[in-house]
Amino acid sequence: MANEVAKTFSESLTDKLVSVSTALPKEFNRERFVQNALAVMNEKPELTKINKNEVIQGLLKGAYLGLDFMNKECYLIPYGNSVNFQTDYKGEIKFVKLYSIRPIHDIYAKVVRDGDVFEEVIINGQQSVNFTPKPFSNADIIGAFAVVIYKDGGMEYETMSKDDIQNVRNNYSKATQSKAWKYSFDEMSKKTVLRRLCKHIETDFESIEAHKAWDDGSVANVVTKETNPDEVVDAFTVPQKETDIVVDCDVVDTSILDDAPMPDTFK
Repeated sequence: MANEVAKTFSESLTDKLVSVSTALPKEFNRERFVQNALAVMNEKPELTKINKNEVIQGLLKGAYLGLDFMNKECYLIPYGNSVNFQTDYKGEIKFVKLYSIRPIHDIYAKVVRDGDVFEEVIINGQQSVNFTPKPFSNADIIGAFAVVIYKDGGMEYETMSKDDIQNVRNNYSKATQSKAWKYSFDEMSKKTVLRRLCKHIETDFESIEAHKAWDDGSVANVVTKETNPDEVVDAFTVPQKETDIVVDCDVVDTSILDDAPMPDTFK
């Protein structure tokens, strides 16, 4: 990013962060966030093709949640003339650990491969899972699961078969053949099942803006053509009736996208 452009962008982002300071997390470090945002823009020059205000609005969503773009806790994904904000696997883990009303001891997701031992067990009404992976296995993935363990000893989990995951990919992804899906199917599987689990974890948002950013970034949104275009449907909820859908955003790790030529200025 050219020096003058970077300076203008930095000043605009800083001014915006100051104006929304009451909606930011208590420990938010504005200077560090701006520096990391500039580093991301240098790494992903395709973002400079997007209108500056659109990019800043996307960055603010990460700020509201206290997530770091530079640490790959969330991403801005170019989409047409705009950008989509998406939280990453580790960003969602970080957020729910910080803001879950029920304190969390640990939360994670794993893929299950052919030859692994995976069991769902309920004893005296208490649910649990047993998982014994085959060491260093590269066998076909047959499913994925996510587990949250609370500090009070309780736990919840979510499971998805490979067919379930493929259904999300085929019906709610705008890029079913993207590099993320084609070459990192294991990571995409973990992200998908973790997002489904996170829907069941009650969190205490510090602001309305944070709640909205979480909704925007945590699930793939689809718009129904036969209803109001602004109506958003949860991608992990089965629609009650068949309808044509247009995917509004995808779950893609932008770190694997090809770099684009660097333009001189923002539009």
